Order: sequence, then structure tokens, then C-alpha cells
Amino acid sequence: MLVKIYPENPNPKAIEQIVEVLKKGGIIIYPTDTVYGMGCDITNQRAIEKICRLRGIKPEKANFSFICSDLRHISDYIKPIDTTVFRLLKKALPGPFTFILNANNNVPKLLSSNKKTVGIRVPDNNIAREIVLQLGNPILSTSIHDDDEVIEYSTDPDLIHEKYEDKVDMVIDGGYGDNEPSTVVDCTSGDFEVIRQGKGVLEDFL
Repeated sequence: MLVKIYPENPNPKAIEQIVEVLKKGGIIIYPTDTVYGMGCDITNQRAIEKICRLRGIKPEKANFSFICSDLRHISDYIKPIDTTVFRLLKKALPGPFTFILNANNNVPKLLSSNKKTVGIRVPDNNIAREIVLQLGNPILSTSIHDDDEVIEYSTDPDLIHEKYEDKVDMVIDGGYGDNEPSTVVDCTSGDFEVIRQGKGVLEDFL
């Protein structure tokens, strides 16, 4: 199912419909402030397993992000962070960053058998944040990759729908996506190490 939503003013009824799909263990493809993502409710183990099958990866080896609506949720999933790290998160989010932080015991067991860290995202995209807000907990997410050798990420929602309509429950058309992923910053040691340079420029917030 393809659902068109305008990012400037997301339709509350459409958001409700998406949240219902997620609550029932559905998989959605949705826009962020960078590339399109594939996501599910992080509390639904079966949905997590399904995403892993679609991506051909083992859950314990997967590098998923947690998409949050703001910073209120993050203390539920991470160990306490120092003031410097929190200040950076507050300045840089919402924005095109994934911050790697030390995970606590609330991270779904399926994901944390070998993982001590979690990637936290608060995208600067009203659709993504509104879905998470209405759902009441983060979405587990992974980027949509393109088969094209030149373009790494899929940007056209119609083409994404064509490719995935039989594999996922809903594709949300929020307009063309970006072809540049988020910048990944490792904060686990207290320092800030950019492990993938993407759309976000960390220096702007230091």
C-alpha cells in the first residue's frame, strides 16, 4: 500500500493508519531527513526478524538505528551519558546524524545478544517524528539501498513501492528522498568519532 503524506503538515488520520500497521507487527518504508528507511515497532520481535530476513542479515549482527521523536525516549535505551554528549545531541538533533551510544538492558533482547551499543536518530522530518510520537516508542530502522551501482540509496517513493510492495505492509510517499545517509558519530568513549561522514557536519555543533 502506498500512502502519500505531505511532510509540512502530516495528515493525522494517515499517521494513525501507519501506527496501527506498526502495532500489528507490520513493516513500513518511510521518509527521513536523509534516505528512505525501512522500519518496525522495536517492541515487536517478529517484525524485527522479518526486517532481518528482508535485508538478509542476522539480528545480532544488524546495525539498526532507533528512530526517536525527540530526546525524551533515549534514556530508556542507553546508559547515562555525560553533559558534553547530551549537549551535542541537543544541539545536533533533530538532524541528519546517528549517534552511537552505550545500550542499557531495555534494548530488545533479540538485538542485544552481542551488542553493547545502539544508534540513536531523531530525523528532521515531521512524518517520521509524528509516527514515533503517536506509536509511543521508537521505530527500529535500516536504510533502503538501491540496486543501481551509481546511486547507493533509493530516492523515488514510486520506485521503492514497485520494488517492495509485496514485501512490506506500507510505503509512505513523503516526496523524493535524499541520496546521502546520516553522519554516524561514535560517542561510546566520551569522545566524538565520525565513523561515517554523511549529510550532517559535526563540526557545526562542536
